[in-house]
Amino acid sequence: MKPKVAFFDFAGCEGCQLAVLNCEDVLLDILGLVDIVEFREAISETAPRFDVAFIEGSIHREEDVERLRGIRARSTYLVALGACACIGNVQARSNFIAPAENFKRVYGEVDRNQAQTDPEFWPLWAHTRVRAVKEIVPVDFELRGCPMVPAEFVHLVKALVSGSIPHFPANAVCVECKANENECAFDRGETCMGQITYGGCGAICVTNGYRCDGCRGVLPHANLAAHRQLLREKGLSDALIQNRYRLFCSAEPLGQEIRR
Repeated sequence: MKPKVAFFDFAGCEGCQLAVLNCEDVLLDILGLVDIVEFREAISETAPRFDVAFIEGSIHREEDVERLRGIRARSTYLVALGACACIGNVQARSNFIAPAENFKRVYGEVDRNQAQTDPEFWPLWAHTRVRAVKEIVPVDFELRGCPMVPAEFVHLVKALVSGSIPHFPANAVCVECKANENECAFDRGETCMGQITYGGCGAICVTNGYRCDGCRGVLPHANLAAHRQLLREKGLSDALIQNRYRLFCSAEPLGQEIRR
């Protein structure tokens, strides 16, 4: 029997699931190797158990926690799909604002009691803290990025189907910039997170004239002290550096503290 694969979404834009659908011809080959038994973006069927469950989105509410734990219990492998699931992504910036203030910024001066009962309002009042999937349940593999890289998705699925372990090198984005013969963003007068960020994206942002903002998360062996000092030398204050680190990584330890 072909392995059963399922996709689940929590708090996110569902862009990573769309990236899966955009694999197009390669996706047809994958469908010959697996049975997709749950995938809200594409089918309406459900299943009691899965060989591989892909989780997109960060975790905000206790009801999401219980749902995620249920999926984990029904899965052999669980994969965090994209930056929201892997590192909390931009929505984790709300962790530094009180829930009541978040509610006010989104809905304005709305009666809190009404908001708890009126289905017009998403229950922001029930929000506790934005968390990555790995903070709630064990994660077997991570597909990083915003959105995730289709080639990495295909590599992971083919590896699991063949019974091997997918390998994603822990190289910095800078390695891929060198391979693409990019001019360094710092040499262009820009500041960049590429030195401390997981590669695997092909340095797509820098290659197309922007900078790396760190959507794939921080490498475990990154020299953060040296990177902070470099940003200071380029004129960034500690507050601006903290904002840069928190853009995608507010749910990570890196986003909690600036001076180390």
